[in-house]
Amino acid sequence: MRAVADTLAARFNPVAVRGELSGFSRAASGHCYFSLKDEGGQVRCAMFRRAADQLDFTPRDGQLVEARGKLDVYGPRGDLQLIVESLKPGGQGTLFEQFLQLKAQLEAEGLFEAARKRPLPAQPRGIGVVTSLGAAALRDVATALRRRVPHIPVVIYPAAVQGTHAPGELCAALQLAYSRAECDVLLLVRGGGSLEDLWSFNDPTLVRTIARAAMPVVCGVGHETDFTLADFVADLRAPTPTAAAELCAPPRDQRLGELDYLDERLTSTAMGMLDQQGQRLDRLAQRLGRPSTRLHDSQQQLSRLQHRLQSGVLLSAQSQRNRLLALKTTLPQARQRALDRQNTRLQRAEVALGMLDPRLVLQRGYAFLTDEQGRALTRATQASPGQAVRATLADGELGLRVDS
Repeated sequence: MRAVADTLAARFNPVAVRGELSGFSRAASGHCYFSLKDEGGQVRCAMFRRAADQLDFTPRDGQLVEARGKLDVYGPRGDLQLIVESLKPGGQGTLFEQFLQLKAQLEAEGLFEAARKRPLPAQPRGIGVVTSLGAAALRDVATALRRRVPHIPVVIYPAAVQGTHAPGELCAALQLAYSRAECDVLLLVRGGGSLEDLWSFNDPTLVRTIARAAMPVVCGVGHETDFTLADFVADLRAPTPTAAAELCAPPRDQRLGELDYLDERLTSTAMGMLDQQGQRLDRLAQRLGRPSTRLHDSQQQLSRLQHRLQSGVLLSAQSQRNRLLALKTTLPQARQRALDRQNTRLQRAEVALGMLDPRLVLQRGYAFLTDEQGRALTRATQASPGQAVRATLADGELGLRVDS
């Protein structure tokens, strides 16, 4: 659910919704709950006490209102709800409409894509701050950085944060920070105010300049409920200037604690390795200190190998003698069996050859005819009248002449 809520915040917030009040109620805590609906549907809304106390009218069911806030997901039920920061009858004027139009235009350019966001450096070598020298936000940031990371240098890039000249000065300060490359992370901060007070941070040129930053940019403009277009293009949005400083500056005590932990682990690991090597050295010294034991073990092993070799030679010789005796006994019998098999094959071959003897056919009254060149005559067309032929019979040959 948190991932869905974060996606909604990055994609849509802040939003303005115009609709009809339905089911408006105010709890004992001061929080207000209601729905906004139109002909297309409705959305659940929650308005917390700090925002409800700013109402300058009494909401009633059926009233047409315009709500400004951010979409969120109520975890226990998984319901989509609108956290309302301000509620007014009818419209809110053209300035917020202009804000939404600029947001849609810059979003279409891909400047708010989550894929282009960069992580903050774990150990920044320098921190840059873009803000007004007279701003309370600068004092808050400086105090937080001095308390948490007094060892990290901080570079101030002064610029106006309100008024007609503010967008140009902010862009120039950012460009100066990019060109000097003194810092690993930049903080763009100012205190809270109305939509008009924060309008400089909605300037399209400023948004595109932030998008070209060579290092991660943390935007801490206004209070937690304030949103500007600079928040959406920055690599990370902080709810306040102080929170922006804390996000890129882990406490010094925490880092020192981590160093102490690493030092303890390094010492423990080194001592463990020394102990293991000491034990190994002791074992080697023991083995080296008694060479007679190793010599005795080697002699015993040599004796065992010699005994196995002698036994193997004797067993092999005995096996060969037994095999030779067996062959002497079985060789005559095998030779006789082989001769019997060959005689049997020879007799069968003689019978088969006899069956193919052409004289057996001649004895049944047939004759074998050939011409004067000794070629066999198998068809009548091979002979002609007056031709001399020779007929082979069972008991001899006859000379014949063809009449027709």
